[in-house]
Order: sequence, then C-alpha cells, then structure tokens
Amino acid sequence: MAIKDNKKKKQFKKLMNPYRLVVVNEETFEEQFQIGLSRLNLIVFLVLTFTILSLSVFFVVSYTPLKEYIPGYDSSEIRKKAVENLFLADSLISIYKKNEQYLNIVRGVLSDNLVFKEDPNPNFSENNLTTKQNATRNNITPADSVLRDLVSREDKFNVVNNTRLAEELFLIVPAKGIVSQAYDQNNKHFAVDIALEEGTPIKSVANGTIVFAEYTAQTGYVIMVEHDLGMLSVYKHNSILNKEQGDIVAAGEVIAQAGNTGEYSTGWHLHFELWIDGYSLNPELFFDFEK
Repeated sequence: MAIKDNKKKKQFKKLMNPYRLVVVNEETFEEQFQIGLSRLNLIVFLVLTFTILSLSVFFVVSYTPLKEYIPGYDSSEIRKKAVENLFLADSLISIYKKNEQYLNIVRGVLSDNLVFKEDPNPNFSENNLTTKQNATRNNITPADSVLRDLVSREDKFNVVNNTRLAEELFLIVPAKGIVSQAYDQNNKHFAVDIALEEGTPIKSVANGTIVFAEYTAQTGYVIMVEHDLGMLSVYKHNSILNKEQGDIVAAGEVIAQAGNTGEYSTGWHLHFELWIDGYSLNPELFFDFEK
C-alpha cells in the first residue's frame, strides 16, 4: 500500500515539476523570451484551448450561414419552403375532401339516391345539437331536426329561425302554382312538384352561382344554383335553360322556363328541391307556392 502511495506521489510530483521554455536567437544566442511551466499546466492549457476551439466552431456553424456549406445540411430557405409546402399540402387535402363531399352531394341530388348519415354535424349553433338528439329519440330524422332549427314556425312565408340565414339570404318563390306532389322523404321524393303552364318563368330563390345546367335523360333540363351558407336549390324538368354553368344570378332572376322534359316527367311542372349542407329540406316550409 505504501509503495502505491509513493508511486502516486512521484507521478504527481512529475506533473508539478517546473520547467522553463527559453527561446533564443540561433545566430546570436540572445534570449528572446522564456516561459515557466509544468506538465500539468501544459495539459490544462491544451484542454482549455481544445474546448474553446470546439465551442467556437460549434457556434460559428450553428448561427452563421456557414452551416449551409456543410454537405447534407439543408439551407434555411429550403426548410422554410418545405414547411410552407407541408401546410399547403394539408390545405389542398382539406379542399379536396370538401370538393369531393360536395360533388357526392350533387351526384346524389341528380340521381335521387341519397343516404343520410347518423351524425350530419351541420354548421349550426351548439344548441341545435341538443335539438337533434331529442328529435332522434322521437324517431325524427336528422334532416327534420335541422329543419326545426332553421324554421321558427312551420308557416309558408320564409320566416327563418337562423339569424345568419335571415340576414344574408332573401328567398324568392321560384314559381307559383298548384303543388301536384308534396315533399315525401319516406318515398325518396325530396322535392315539391308544382304544376305550371308551358313556358312559365322559373326564378332563382336567392343570389348564387350556377353549378350545373345540363340535360339528363331522367329529369330533362336541370339547373342547380349554389347559394351562401351551404344552400343548394335544384330545378328539374325545364323546357329551356336561360343560364349556363358558372353564371352568377341574383335572387328572383329568371334562370329557366317550366317544361315537361325527362323520362320521369308526367306533365308541365317544376320539380323543385332545397338542400342545406347536403340535407334535403321541405320547400313548403319556406315558400308559399299557391297563387
């Protein structure tokens, strides 16, 4: 044990032994300068120097543009664009899903083949959700529940319960006549049929954009208008279409003329449908079609 202690003391003494570094002129042997040091001082000096150099290189590379010259390291501009592209891709996916859902709704309206979801989750107030839940308990469909939130009373004079709808949408009766077939969701008749004379003007119920104006074999000349707040109005069996897809129309503007076109038509009439967020509503609760 004593031998080991002696060895440690000798090693420590070697580290602390003083040395003198003298620099002299080779020709004149004149002393230029001298430094007194030990092995321990030299080790500490080298460690500190290495640490300072390492920290300096780290900070220079991390916080200056020099890091962009390191192979495999992306520039800040590339990373910024990558983040922007990520957000853009996410937004495009959301837009694509909304457009896909909208196209499915339009396709369903044209084919009269719609399936109601159990939880429509329309963009109304939270109080409406409670109304929908109570309606489901009483075997009332979600579409009827939404309708009860939209209409203050089941009258025929466009009195809408939703404040935003009342302020932003002014509904105009598309045409006046005798209702030959009422709205019947159970039999998948999501519309009212209004008996009209040949060539009766058909008006847009509100401001909007024509999203479909074509001829179909089953329902003849069809025109669809997209309005604000997710509302869509559909007019079928027309004889003439006065507007084309993409046209902007105002409330009350003539968009078509009553007809008897299509395989499903049984006489001169207007087949009128009203949709909000993909759910059909009974137009008679919004309009008075009687002359």
